[in-house]
Amino acid sequence: MLLLALDTATPAVTVALHDGTRVLAESRQVDARRHGELLLPAVDRVLAEAGHKLDAVSDIVVGVGPGPYTGLRVGLVTAATFGAALGVPVHGLCTLDGLAYASGLTEPFVVATDARRKEVYWARYGDARTRLTEPAVDRPADLADQVAGVPAVGAGAVLYDTVFTGVRREAPEHQSAAALAGLAARKLAAGEELLPPRPLYLRRPDAQVPANYKVVTPR
Repeated sequence: MLLLALDTATPAVTVALHDGTRVLAESRQVDARRHGELLLPAVDRVLAEAGHKLDAVSDIVVGVGPGPYTGLRVGLVTAATFGAALGVPVHGLCTLDGLAYASGLTEPFVVATDARRKEVYWARYGDARTRLTEPAVDRPADLADQVAGVPAVGAGAVLYDTVFTGVRREAPEHQSAAALAGLAARKLAAGEELLPPRPLYLRRPDAQVPANYKVVTPR
């Protein structure tokens, strides 16, 4: 196995190469406005560092979100394009699962990322590998009674630490493709089925057609 992992569902543009046993190379740059500009150079850099060509990749895994529409689709489209060009399978994984796996926690906790609009994407976990709830998007204030004092990781938890009072600041704040790849490799080796590479938005895109927009068609 030579697994290429990438995720653009958060401000982190992250890529990793995994051989089924260990991470060979990883790149992570945090820039919420440059996903499209940074992703392909990151892939090239990771492959070069690991000493492999793209055509050696046997599997691709991509974070499917939840995440903002614009950033998330960059990773998904890139993964789909690579998969079609190479003729290899493309697997999806929940982005929150990658953050959970990177935490290494063995107790119940929550993962929260910044969903903008003063909201967070979040889910509950029994441990670093076991998600207990479906991902959701909510205002932090609406979660106060559920998450106060509960161990929490992710940029959303850090941003709203008056609500997520159990923030584990030693855990990674942003997504890591290395963790995503490691989790995917374990699941594939165990014969577990991964998600299809389809986006998990949870809400409409930020850009919408104005309510009073008039369509003008030629006669």
